[in-house]
Amino acid sequence: MSAPGRRFRQEIHEQPEMAARVLESVAGPARLVAAALRRRRPAALVIAARGSSDHAATYAKYLFEMRNRLPVALAAPSAFTVYRRPPDLGSCAVVAISQSGGSEDVVEVVREARRQGGLTVALTNREGSDLAAAADLVLDLAAGEERSVPASKTYTTSLLALALVSQALDPDPTFAAGLASVPEAIERALRLGSELERAARLLAGPRMVVLGRGFNLATAQEVALKVMETCYVVAESHSVADFLHGPIAMVEPAFPVLLIEASGPTLGGMRALARRLVGLRARLALLTDRDDGVAEVVVRLRAGLPEELTPVPFAVAGQLLALSMALYLGHDPDRPRGLRKITVTR
Repeated sequence: MSAPGRRFRQEIHEQPEMAARVLESVAGPARLVAAALRRRRPAALVIAARGSSDHAATYAKYLFEMRNRLPVALAAPSAFTVYRRPPDLGSCAVVAISQSGGSEDVVEVVREARRQGGLTVALTNREGSDLAAAADLVLDLAAGEERSVPASKTYTTSLLALALVSQALDPDPTFAAGLASVPEAIERALRLGSELERAARLLAGPRMVVLGRGFNLATAQEVALKVMETCYVVAESHSVADFLHGPIAMVEPAFPVLLIEASGPTLGGMRALARRLVGLRARLALLTDRDDGVAEVVVRLRAGLPEELTPVPFAVAGQLLALSMALYLGHDPDRPRGLRKITVTR
């Protein structure tokens, strides 16, 4: 029997190579998607996804709305399958994200959009999947087989594929340089083992909150999911803004909180919340790309990236955090109870 978490750890460490591969292999297809979007000039992007891919969709919302000025909405797949009352998608472009390409409800969103004449794009790690067959255009993540139940490399490659489409739509030399630096930033995240182990021990417990804002709201969502599925901890994710509108009331002394911040317009608000949480005597861990920070444990990831790209190495750090916490709590993240690698929803 292999050591607990061996497969998850192995696939986490494959991500610098996978990122470099995506930057090379997906750039051309991303330009084709961008060209199709320019021709069709959709009123909005509608994104269909489940699980970790849904968090990639959150990232896409911030990315395309701010970099490309394209409104983004998240599809409700049950409207297409359970209720059989799909919205009018003829003037929209539909982007579906699914590592397996086999989630029936996500596939049905694409099929219906195509029936209505909307442009459809699939991001998937299985080029021969039902999802790929249903879409007009396909971005093959080419991450290789992912055998660990918790997604790692298929999540980060999805983010990178979306970033490549955004860059192809509105090229920018600074963003291009950032994309080229992502594999190195992931390597730096992989060297944070001891700091993340300290954070894992601090946060381990029956419940916790993971907070982010802007581009890293997606990171907070993804890290919380990883903790829930590998550690069986009730981990809620919130935007910092939403957290202040009510959920902060549950914070009491020793309540575990992970705050994820990146340099950018949201930094001031994140720092103010960190000081408030310290005042409430929360068990606070901070994941940051800055050299300073107020928290019991500060994990510094010097990513050297534009804020828009920090969710990639930050997600890798979150995966290592979940791995460390699971092992500390005596769980095997390669065998999470009640889960399979591919979940089919209708």
